[in-house]
Amino acid sequence: MADAASAWVRGTAPDGTGFIRAGSGAPVLLIHGVGMSASIWQPQIEMMKDRHDLIAIDMLGHGGSPLPPENAELRDFADQAIRLLDHLGLDSVSVVGHSMGALVAQEIALRAPSRVNSVVCLNAVFRRPPALAQAVRERAAALGHHSDHSAIAATIARWFGDPIPADLAGAASTARTALESVDAQGYARTYRLFAHADAEHGDRLAGLSHPALFMTGSEDRNSTPAMSAAMARLAPNGRCLVLNGEKHMMTIASPEKVTQHINVFLENPTDAASAGVDPAFDITEFRRALGSFLTGVTIVTTIGAEGEPRGFTANSFTSVSLEPPLVLVCIAKKALGHSAFSTSRGFAINILSESQKTESGIFASKAVDKFAAVAWQPGQTGNPLIDGSVAVFDCGMEQLVDAGDHSILIGRVRDFSHNGAQPLGYCRGAYVTPGLSQEALAAAPPETEVGAILENEGRVLFFETADGFHELPAGRGLGTAGDARSLKGRLAARAIDAQLGFLFAVWDDAADPSRAHVYYRGTVDGPYSDDRRVRLVDIEHIAGLKIADPAVRSMLDRYARERTEDQFGVYVGNEVEGEVRPLAKPAPAATLHSGHG
Repeated sequence: MADAASAWVRGTAPDGTGFIRAGSGAPVLLIHGVGMSASIWQPQIEMMKDRHDLIAIDMLGHGGSPLPPENAELRDFADQAIRLLDHLGLDSVSVVGHSMGALVAQEIALRAPSRVNSVVCLNAVFRRPPALAQAVRERAAALGHHSDHSAIAATIARWFGDPIPADLAGAASTARTALESVDAQGYARTYRLFAHADAEHGDRLAGLSHPALFMTGSEDRNSTPAMSAAMARLAPNGRCLVLNGEKHMMTIASPEKVTQHINVFLENPTDAASAGVDPAFDITEFRRALGSFLTGVTIVTTIGAEGEPRGFTANSFTSVSLEPPLVLVCIAKKALGHSAFSTSRGFAINILSESQKTESGIFASKAVDKFAAVAWQPGQTGNPLIDGSVAVFDCGMEQLVDAGDHSILIGRVRDFSHNGAQPLGYCRGAYVTPGLSQEALAAAPPETEVGAILENEGRVLFFETADGFHELPAGRGLGTAGDARSLKGRLAARAIDAQLGFLFAVWDDAADPSRAHVYYRGTVDGPYSDDRRVRLVDIEHIAGLKIADPAVRSMLDRYARERTEDQFGVYVGNEVEGEVRPLAKPAPAATLHSGHG
């Protein structure tokens, strides 16, 4: 390293502390880790000197600085740094520390808060888990002559991998040179402190009021992401940044990446968005990622200032609260209807069925009169309710929340209704129908028994036999209305209009394993048949019916139970044994931030 060529100034303070100074601008103190020296910051100094006055210190026991006390404490290293600032006439600085240097940086900020503007803690340790703490303390206890080549090799392997990847060979060589040059006694005293100081600030970080960035690598097994996240959580103005793929010595392994984030933070330390956001954040890819979440589709409606109905398609709908009953939906600020909705006293959310793709497309377009193409009626609050929707929620405006390029409409539900129709889904820019896959059934063996539990307002459709037994509608395959043996044929013969939905049970026949039974949930508008053997039975009365097939009886018992709990599963097995597999794990409602708006 040529100081003159790099315009570096190497100096020594009155107490013997060695340091390097370069650049001009806002002052930044750089504190290295155990076994390194001020020179390890060369990449950062070169990239930051045009905007910052950089002071890289040799910690006690390292570089040209004197040894720390035999039983050193963090305050010894913090006092050393403050004496250097006094010598240089610097009232306050931003402090960047790596590993052990990060602990010293925190100590300075906590002991002399007026001397610090902001703090960057790189690969910092915090409350090591027991196994890791024991390993570090055993290494500290075994230290004797640090120049031992096997100990250095083990450290390099821990930091860079074994074998060392080709792209990290240069960084590993730099670190090895520093370890071979450090004073053995200074290294041992400092490392013993480092091994026991990981919990030093546990109860004090709440007092670290400065803007603080805790940055580490995703592959750092000693200064883990969890440690940085915990420190950022405790510090009032802390934030965490994890660099993907980086390890403990990322300052020399990936200096450009690390220094870029340091610079962004130092330029605007109070901006919560300044750390970790890539300037090239890809909005298109972000939208695609959001689109991976399978949602329902809604039409949100209101009445405009001139009494005209207004509406838009959205998938950014979710429940918020049961008591009081609150729901929300998002609308883009650039949407044509934003003014109407943001100033409205209320709105309605219409959850669309699988048969309402056309309606969804109309309200997602810029059509002049969207409501001319759909059937609707006014709800309790006057908001338009779309006919045929799976559910509708008629709401008063509870709160309008500003959220970036969208507004969040939070509504208090005044009235609602729902039916058993199948909802329309939306994922990755396309509609999906989570109900029946008729193509899959068409490919099933022709002797497969396909049946359905068809519900109408709390009642289930049955066919009554001449001897007083009750059967669910079923047939050989799904078929068509003209196939008398199929499920559709048997329903058509009795003029029953049914909509099949989610799969409910699949089992093999124990007597004939080649024969399968497939049953779906569905809905029926009503048995418009004169056949008196077609009956709608209240769900609570099903248990009293005579049902010949014990497998069907068991399935109906499960249906009644799961309908009460509103948590349906799919039975897979045979008529003797099997398992119920849940369609989804129950989870609390969460806000979705993407939508058509």
